[in-house]
Amino acid sequence: QVQLVESGGGLVQSGGSLRLSCAASGFTFDRYYIGWFRQGPGKEREGVSCIKSSDGSTYYADSVKGRFTISRDNAKNTVYLQMNDLKSEDTAVYYCAAASKPTTYYMHPEGYDEWGQGTQVTVSS
Repeated sequence: QVQLVESGGGLVQSGGSLRLSCAASGFTFDRYYIGWFRQGPGKEREGVSCIKSSDGSTYYADSVKGRFTISRDNAKNTVYLQMNDLKSEDTAVYYCAAASKPTTYYMHPEGYDEWGQGTQVTVSS
């Protein structure tokens, strides 16, 4: 079982940037997807972005497309989420997750079975 640890959250003003990191304790090579999810106050957890392990294909929620970029460093077993032009509606706890089994739900929490502890992102207006 892969263990995931998120870092990089914090407080930022609207229009600012943050980079989140997801460090894995073991290989993610055999995981099908690594994804970023977020959960704002009183909201359900939603998919933000994910990357397909086999070929590096990336996917984004419409709300973050053009502002966020997911990437990976295989040598460091780390996945990143670069967040630019942050908005108040981006405020949430951000989670890194891994899908250990094949899934069509690669942008949905139900497709993932390994989760980090979350890191808080707060965007002030």
